[in-house]
Amino acid sequence: MPIRLIALDIDGTLLDEHSQLPAINRNAVIEAAARGIEIALVTGRRYDFATPVARQFPCPLTMIVNNGALVKSSSGQTQFVNLLPRGIAERVLEETTAFSDLASVCFNRPRENQVIYERIDWEDPLRRGYFERNREFLAEISPLRDSLTEDPIQVMFTGYVNQVREVETFLSQLPFASDYSTAMTVYDKRDFGLVDVLAPGCSKGSTLAEWVRRRGWSRDDVMAIGDNLNDMEMLQFAGLPVVMGNSVPELKSLGWRETLSNDQCGVAAAIELYALGGT
Repeated sequence: MPIRLIALDIDGTLLDEHSQLPAINRNAVIEAAARGIEIALVTGRRYDFATPVARQFPCPLTMIVNNGALVKSSSGQTQFVNLLPRGIAERVLEETTAFSDLASVCFNRPRENQVIYERIDWEDPLRRGYFERNREFLAEISPLRDSLTEDPIQVMFTGYVNQVREVETFLSQLPFASDYSTAMTVYDKRDFGLVDVLAPGCSKGSTLAEWVRRRGWSRDDVMAIGDNLNDMEMLQFAGLPVVMGNSVPELKSLGWRETLSNDQCGVAAAIELYALGGT
């Protein structure tokens, strides 16, 4: 059965190790779109953080962002929203005060005050680049729970890999853990990780499945390409899951098709081979 939709993770997949879009990947995506295949960028990034990548393509894209909590067109039209209930977000922040330096809250807002921290250390060696690139979207409110004037998209924890793994373990053991979902992403080479606390049942995979259902298609119409832990459900849903050569070991162990690494334009190789009928 021909592929009707290609779901692409961004970081570690579509982009290379320098967070640049290789021309070969770009051209492969454009060719797939020209043949009538829908392209969905499925990412943990916020919409405004993913938009600079989307703008490098002349074709329309579906944007599944915030690990599945929000779906927009690349032109900005909102298609689907799954917010984290404010009361649950408050309880999470109350229980995780030991990790408050790592915490932020993300909102579905037009521009300002999208991501709120209790305190931003602009010299933080690990997160300084992110802070600078997103400066216009960030704000500080102390205590952080006072930012919860509406349902947020997510509560997010960022830090060194060992820190976010500790957070993820802690979150999984809270007595109300069934009231939310978590998505963890780790980059061992950079010693950087993220844990997102999302609405219950929310993931890249569940939102991709809902989007495909709305299109009247099935999982057999979908190819998904990813590299990290937060891509697991997306890959499990897709009829044709492909993992990157640079994927985390947990994905590589599942026996799915494997393409080249992100520095070897593995996305283009997979699209050519499995969607465009190349060799």
